[in-house]
Amino acid sequence: MVSRLTLRDFVGLENCEKATRDAMLNFSFYLTIDNMDEAFKSIKLIKSKAVWENMARMCVKTRRLDVARVCLGNMGNARAAKALKEAEAEPEVEAQVAMLAIQLGMLEDAEKLYKSCQRYDLLNNFYQASGQWKQALETSDNHDRIHLRTTYYNYAKYLESIGDKNQAIVFYENSDTHRVEVPRMLQDDTSSLEIYVDKMKDKNIYKWWAQYLESQSEMDSALRFYECAQDYLSLVRVHCYMGNIQKASEIANDTGDRAASYHLARHYEGHDDIRQAVHFYTRAQAYNNAIRLCKENGLDDQLMNLALLSNPEDMMEAACYYEEKGTHMDRAVALYHKAGYVSKALELAFATQQFSALQLIAEDLNENSDPALLARCSDFFIKHSQYEKAVELLIAAKKYHQALELSVTQNLTITEELAERMTVTERTDLSEEARKNLLERIADCCMRQGNYHLATKKYTQAGNKPKAMKALLKSGDTEKIVFFANVCRQKELFIMAANYLQSLDWRKSPEILKTIIGFYTKGRAPELLAGFYEACAQVEIDDYQNYEKALDALTEAYKCLSKSKDSSSGNQEVRLTDLQHRITLIKKFVHARRLYAEDAGEAVQLCESLLEEPDLDPAVRIGDAYGFLVEHHCQQGHFQVAYRKLEELQKLLPSLNLRYYISQASLEALQKEMGVTIDRYERRNSVKEDDEVEEDLNETLNESHS
Repeated sequence: MVSRLTLRDFVGLENCEKATRDAMLNFSFYLTIDNMDEAFKSIKLIKSKAVWENMARMCVKTRRLDVARVCLGNMGNARAAKALKEAEAEPEVEAQVAMLAIQLGMLEDAEKLYKSCQRYDLLNNFYQASGQWKQALETSDNHDRIHLRTTYYNYAKYLESIGDKNQAIVFYENSDTHRVEVPRMLQDDTSSLEIYVDKMKDKNIYKWWAQYLESQSEMDSALRFYECAQDYLSLVRVHCYMGNIQKASEIANDTGDRAASYHLARHYEGHDDIRQAVHFYTRAQAYNNAIRLCKENGLDDQLMNLALLSNPEDMMEAACYYEEKGTHMDRAVALYHKAGYVSKALELAFATQQFSALQLIAEDLNENSDPALLARCSDFFIKHSQYEKAVELLIAAKKYHQALELSVTQNLTITEELAERMTVTERTDLSEEARKNLLERIADCCMRQGNYHLATKKYTQAGNKPKAMKALLKSGDTEKIVFFANVCRQKELFIMAANYLQSLDWRKSPEILKTIIGFYTKGRAPELLAGFYEACAQVEIDDYQNYEKALDALTEAYKCLSKSKDSSSGNQEVRLTDLQHRITLIKKFVHARRLYAEDAGEAVQLCESLLEEPDLDPAVRIGDAYGFLVEHHCQQGHFQVAYRKLEELQKLLPSLNLRYYISQASLEALQKEMGVTIDRYERRNSVKEDDEVEEDLNETLNESHS
């Protein structure tokens, strides 16, 4: 019941001598404790190849490749040693050990190792090398699809080698190599190959088969298959060979195939049919060949069109041809220009007086062109009264002063685009002063032409903001005037803007009124602001009979004028005295009207005393004072006194509209009581009856006062 079993590491050493057995034991011991020097010393005297092979097989289990190299060397297995050295390039240790296992015939171990490290590409190669095609196809299909077509191809080659052509065709198709491999494989079996060609209906195979038939001189069949393959070059080539030139021309014209057209053109050229050769060279886009034939055979009309379709080199050659021939110089100029030789084109155009050609060339000239060339072209256009084009060329040549001078003398409209092109940037060679001078000249010209906005822009660029404001004022664009003044923030501009705004109907617009007061304040012009307040006061008196608001406005005017730095001026003193006098008179009148409710008699006496003032009007209008008295006497029933006051007023102001100062009820009462007819006058058209406008104006004055 007892048996002897050999340890795995010592299989094959059962019958060896004691010295070898001891050496193997020592080797295993030192290998276990990782003492490689002693391990190799213990086995260096072993001569048996069987022992070394057994040790190498042990290395597959232990994955000791360093020991495996020694074993393979002692075995004298150079092929295995080389394979193991090449396998060291693989990053996985398992893949390297698998190669060792393959070399030692341990195929199952190799398969497991490849699977464990998931190197399915190497596993696929392993299956193919060992003839396991089913496993190779499955592995490639499931894990190594990048090599799937290669696997199909290798399997097809294998099937071909064993004579299974039908299956080989299937796998050649799977590998997408059937267009070459299947005809090669079946070339000795013509009938099978023809059947395969008809079945596949593939253009590449059709072409190959047509070439084969052509090599066998079966031209009709070859043409049929060339047509199936849509190989128009071969169709034209065969028809030309067979003499069917008309059919070849139809194919080339219908398909437009460049290669077919080129072949046919070469055929026509060889048979001296130049026009047909030029036609098909053109369809093949071989313009240089077509140009060559046109030059050799004097086809000048066709040459121009072909040159324009071709590259610059061919255009240059065609232009030289026209120039040397001395005819169609306009074509030579156009071709030089199209080819990029602008200077040459201009020289020829000047020499031959090609005005229309010069116009076309000038359109492509810009600031990057030669300044001398630009100047010469501009002179030419000036001579022929083409001033707009001449100005553009002068600007391109950076001769801005000449361009501007020409625009002025010829009364050309300076557009915004033209002005921008003439605007010199600071990076030019002109000095800052010269640059500003040029900009101002452009602006002056725009002013003369009535383009005030553009003039404003150029004056601003030149740094002359007062002139810019004057141009803007001429435009009448109130919104931009206000904006420009606020942006520039210069005293002079604030005053100019405020003066302009006074020319508008500011009485109807509280916003404009606020702006005027704000601009005069920012412009530090108290005299002008005082004058504006006086105007506001007069409006309150004339239009609304609102002496309270007028008094406030005149008070503000007095304050402004008092703050003026020019207080030593005699004229200012006179104005201040006059203002004070007017304020005093208005205060008395306002006081009289306010006092009337409490003490009518005292109020009437104050008003009577006001009428005795020598300079009452325009501070207090005489009509308002008399109107106050007439109304009072009518209310008291003193119609005789009231009528007498009315007569005094009419003597002082004969053309006065009484209804403006005296109520309709009082006038009717006088007519009734006195038995006289009082002339009826229409109110002045300028009187404002809109209470809302009056309220807005009053509110604005209140805000400015505060």
